[in-house]
Amino acid sequence: MPRTVPEPAARRDAADSSLDARIGAAWKELRRGAAMGVLRDHLFGSGENALEPGQVDTLELLVARDAWRMSELADALRVDPSTATRAVQRLVRAGMASRTACVDDSRVVMVSATPAGRARQRAISELRRATLKAMLATFSPAEREQFADYLDRFVAALDQYVRQLDSDD
Repeated sequence: MPRTVPEPAARRDAADSSLDARIGAAWKELRRGAAMGVLRDHLFGSGENALEPGQVDTLELLVARDAWRMSELADALRVDPSTATRAVQRLVRAGMASRTACVDDSRVVMVSATPAGRARQRAISELRRATLKAMLATFSPAEREQFADYLDRFVAALDQYVRQLDSDD
């Protein structure tokens, strides 16, 4: 029986499916792989000094300005206000953030990074830069540029997809 040659579109679909599987596997490794646990501990600490990724995100925003309204912080983090509140509570307990009443409206809670929080965020940021530099050392400048462009496009596509999901609800 003669062997049938797949149509070009079928070959393209199979290649796309294979690439989709590779990208999906890489994404899973980035999120959940054993190396990520080690890297997270390296960047954010371990044991009692460990910060969760959400706390690091919160701390990065807190150092960006003098004080945040909790509602603005939640919006900037793209999370529910209760999620932002929990992250801030942990940072307050760790001495990296402080909460005060707003001068203009005592019902409003303002959140700020403490000097310890600013120092911790600076250390994480410096360590992250050094880590990325080491990880990308084998990439040429042109490859780093291309990689950054692809990541920017991927994040934009993800944001657009999620907005579409939200509008469908």
